[in-house]
Formats: sequence, C-alpha cells, structure tokens
Amino acid sequence: MFTLTPDRSVVLHALADTIIPALADGSPAGSLGVNLEKLEAAIREQPLGAQAEFGQLLDLMQKPILGLTWFGPLKPFRKLEPEQREQLLQSWAASNVPQLRKGFQAVRKLCTLLYYGGSMPDLPAAWGHLGYPGPDEKPVDTPKPIGTLRPNQDTDYDCDVLVIGSGAGGGVVAGELAQAGYDVLVVEKGPYCHGCDFTQREVDMLGKLYDAKGALSTQDGSIGILAGSCLGGGTTVNWAGAFRTPDYVLQEWAREHDAPHFTTPEFKESINAVARTIGVNTNYTRHNGQNQALWDGSTKLGQEVKLIPRNEKGLTDSDSHFRSLGYTSLGDAHGIKQGTLNTYLLTAFEHGARILADTKVDRVTIAHGRATGAEAVHTTEDGRQIRITVRARRVVVAGGAIQTPALLLRSGLKHPHLGRHLHLHPTVVVGARYPHPMNSWHGPSMSVVNDNFTMLHGTNFGAKLETPPTHPGLLSMVLPWLSGRQHHELLRDASHLGSFIVLTRDRDGGRVSLDKHGAALIDYTLSDFDRANMLEGVRAAAQIHVAAGATEVYLPHGTLPTLHTQDGTLQNPEVLDKLPHLSWKPNQFGLYSAHQMSTCRMGGDAATHPLKLNGETVEVQGLFVADGSAFPACSGVNPMLTIMALAHFTAQGMKTGDGRFGRAVPLAPTLGQHATN
Repeated sequence: MFTLTPDRSVVLHALADTIIPALADGSPAGSLGVNLEKLEAAIREQPLGAQAEFGQLLDLMQKPILGLTWFGPLKPFRKLEPEQREQLLQSWAASNVPQLRKGFQAVRKLCTLLYYGGSMPDLPAAWGHLGYPGPDEKPVDTPKPIGTLRPNQDTDYDCDVLVIGSGAGGGVVAGELAQAGYDVLVVEKGPYCHGCDFTQREVDMLGKLYDAKGALSTQDGSIGILAGSCLGGGTTVNWAGAFRTPDYVLQEWAREHDAPHFTTPEFKESINAVARTIGVNTNYTRHNGQNQALWDGSTKLGQEVKLIPRNEKGLTDSDSHFRSLGYTSLGDAHGIKQGTLNTYLLTAFEHGARILADTKVDRVTIAHGRATGAEAVHTTEDGRQIRITVRARRVVVAGGAIQTPALLLRSGLKHPHLGRHLHLHPTVVVGARYPHPMNSWHGPSMSVVNDNFTMLHGTNFGAKLETPPTHPGLLSMVLPWLSGRQHHELLRDASHLGSFIVLTRDRDGGRVSLDKHGAALIDYTLSDFDRANMLEGVRAAAQIHVAAGATEVYLPHGTLPTLHTQDGTLQNPEVLDKLPHLSWKPNQFGLYSAHQMSTCRMGGDAATHPLKLNGETVEVQGLFVADGSAFPACSGVNPMLTIMALAHFTAQGMKTGDGRFGRAVPLAPTLGQHATN
C-alpha cells in the first residue's frame, strides 16, 4: 500500500511548485493548492504494482542518481534550482524512455487536477485568476427518494436476482425485473448521492463518483479513463447525450457477430421504451459558447451538424438551469438529468428491490456450473468493512467493461476472449482561444454533434466531433504543459477557451486482465489505423475552430503545435500538414476515454464470444452480463442509450424465456425478502 512519507511529501510539494509556480499576477504556488491527502487516496485506488511504481518514482527524486535521467547535476530534486527542476520535467516529457514520460505525466496530471480542480477549499485565488466562478448556487436539500440497506455486521441475503452494478445496464435490469414481481437485490460499489451531495467541485465529485477516484488509467498511464462508480453509475455522470445506435453499427454487429437480434423490431422497441422512460428529447434552444462555435464553424464549412438528443426532464429557460447543465458530469444537483437514479432504480425501489451501496463484490459464487450468488465487502458509514453473502437464483453482472471482466475472471471464468477486445472510443481535445468570452463551463456540456467524419475511407470507422465539460481541473490536464508559465498563461484565458473533442470509433482493441491480487489491469495501444482516423478528426476540428472565429488553435500533442489566424484566415496551415508526421507514442499526447466496451462480447459463436445472445455466459448457467462489455464491438456513439436498450432487451428475455435468440428458461418470481444477520 502506498504511503505518503514526510520525504515524499517534500518531493511532491517541490514538484507542484515547479509545475504550477507562483507568478507575478498573484496566483499561488502549486504546493498551496494541492491536497496531498487526496493525492494519496487517489494513488491508493490503483493496483498495488502501480502504487509501488509511483512510490519508487518519488524515492528516486530524493537521490543524486536522479541526475542520470536527464543528464543534469547529480542532485536530488529539492536541491535543484527552480529552472533546473523545470528542465528536468521538460526532459522527461520529451524522453525516448517510456517510463520517464509516464512519470512526468503522472505527477503533472495529478498536480494540475488537484490544484485547479479545487482540492483545497480555502484557495479561491486559483479560480479567480482563470475567471472561473466555481460551483453554482447551492441547491435546496431534499430527502433521498431511495432507501438503501445499511448493514452494520456480517450479513446474508437471499433474492431471486442479484444485480451487480446500478448504471445504464444494472439499473434497467433491476427496474424491469422488480416491476415484474421478482425479488431483486442491487449491489453497487460506489455511494448513493442525491441533490446537494453533488457539490459541483471537481476533485470532490471525481473522488466520490468515479472509479479509482477519477484516476483510472491504462497500465502505461497514457489513457485517462473516466468510469462512473456510484449509484446510477455512468448515467449519473454522463453528459446527458442519449444517442441511438447507428443502423450501420447494428447491422455490422448482426452480420459479423452472428447476432441477428440487433436488427429486429424487438430490439428497436427496447430502444424506444428506454428513450421514453428517460425522456430523450431535443427540446432545448440554448447552447454554450463552444457548442455554438461547433455549430457555426461546421455550418460555415458546409458540414451538417445536429442537435444531440438529451435525457432531461423539467428543464426551463432559467439562467440557473442553464448554468447547472455544465456541471452534470459531476452529478446533477437539480434532478433534471434522467439517469437510472431518477428512473429505473427508483422504479425498482418502489417495487420492493433492495439496494446496497458502498459494496464491492469479490466474486460470483458458482456450484455445478450454475451461478448461486456472490461474496462481497460492504463499507459501513463509520468506515468498517463487513462481509456480505448473497444467495441468488440468477446473477446479472453490470459493473462496466473494466470491472465486469475482472469480476468474472476472479470468479473462475476462463473463456479465452473474456477481457479482450476492449474498446475505449479514444478521445483527444482540440482547444482554441476566441476573442470573446466563451464561459464553456456553463450550459449543456454537449448539445451539438458533427458526424461528417464517422465513416472514413469507405469503412464504418472514423471520428465524431463534440464538446466536453471544461471545468478547470480536467481542462488543466488536457492542455499540454511546456513550462509552468506557459501552462498558466493558457489557463488564464480559460473563459475565452472553447474545446472540441475528437471521439474515435476504434477498430482495434485492448485488454483487461488481473494482477496477482485480483485487481483489473488495463492494456491498450492506439493502432496506426485508429490513430490515422483520429488525426483526420483533429484536422477537421481545427478547421472548424478557425471557421468559427478562433484566433489560436491548440493541437493535442505534447509539443503544443498551435495554429494562428488573422481576420479568419489560417496563417500557418503547414502545421496541420505536419501533424501526422509527429511522434505519437504513449504519453506524448493526451488521450482519454469516457466509454469502455466489448470485453465480454455477445455473439453467435461461443468459441469467440463469452456471452450467448440472451446475455448469459457460455460457461455458467444463470450468470448474465448486461452492460457495455456485452457489445460485440464499440458503438461509435455515446453508449448509454445502447447499453440501456440491451439491458432492457436482456431483461425481457429473462422474464419470458423466449428462445428465439437463445434466451434462458423464464425465472418465476418468488414472494418475500430475506436477510439473515
């Protein structure tokens, strides 16, 4: 377990002051704004091997041998002059040694996120210099509509159906089966938050609502992965985009994976049913600055743009509601977003389902080839850990495409494709400075989409252009760092920055495996094919910024290639031409993922697909998967609505036992709920 010793704290403070130096404009030094307790907590969420590696990095920086890593003086970091410290970090950022690039990005991302994301509540100056207003008005506290179980000692539960995970997949299955009369128990690893629990502070909410406190990444550290880990899962932190799966993707899944149900009227009805329940609509008229720029620039270039369907209800034209939409990646304090927390989970609870939050499932129990329940650990309100044992007639795993395969592997499943084919929709950010205020932290995070580059070169693969949340913590992570002053000056213009994301439908996947302690390990390398498509999207995004009136465009590479415009005309187009010829090795550019899919894919060939078409595993009877890991391949769009539709479809099969698509024998509901202490 990683321990933050006094010597390591000294090193981290010195690193923070180098990455975020105090400047003449009065902005405080990094060490004053980086909460080391929260940094330690984030590191402790990593696999033990990664924790040890980070500790070794800090220990190396205390030794004179550190000089050999950058051909500098043989001195520990704290004894270097400030300019030497900066030169060391610059050397690591550009190094040909992967471990040094990884080390630089790890400390750089942690320090900037904690500083600009508000880890120290008493340091408002960090926001004031950016023009960032911080959290919106405090919402009125309201009672929590869902009552969760709160065991205080080792406890056994019995149920018809155990649902592990409460997001887009688990929440829908729980609601559908509970409403049909089944005794459902939902177990969720994360906490239950509601209303004013959503403080709109980045660091607090990332730590509470996201897996690994928002610090989940691939093993090489090159891809930051955002995955919801709270009641409601990804639907609680989704940016409210509710895309229907493109027909060409559904046809591809049906054709290439022998999964005909994706093109049937029944599956379409599942999509429609879910869309009705979560209130999908395009009944909004206001865009924030960067969404308007995407609309205007695309239109000026003759490219079609569309409104993004959003799952919201009760939205008004008030400034309060408009501002609050910008914080929904940190949870929705106003209850406008209709994730499973406000829909299917509430229905499940109202129909007798029991819900147990703050509970990590260690393994699914299996006897004679059939799932029988699970063993888990619940963290009580006072921080104690108690054992939970569940006996169930059926088990549905819906922990997301990282944790679902990890749980199944810990439970003894051995299918050769389990954990493979990981798709991430790898995403880069193309930022730009505009002459007028954008204030992109307010208003819908995503309301406009450009789909002109989604099917490149006659394939089903390409990139979508959308917009992200732009609160300063995550913004500081994605903007390249060349020096402390350069990075601060970029962020000082935060109110004038607009950002587009290039979301790539990746053809080639990665893998989830286990370390020796049973923790998930994520491996993913962006292929040449997918990188080429991504760079076409980057070029398009940059050109749209220029057309929309940006004065500077910042390309997503660690060397910060920058486009300059004058009177709406690009002055240095050769920078775009050179982009594919730069080195794009891991940690030379910022790459992110908010969508994880396909690690337990369903299909008609049991040799290559761990799931049957009904969602049941081919290895274990009564064990189902109902989340994004069941996708045959990635969706190419925000997967929330597709996951919910597939979970809805799977739940109907569990209820009816319809055998047309390999569905299992129906499960008859039982009466009564049982818990034994």
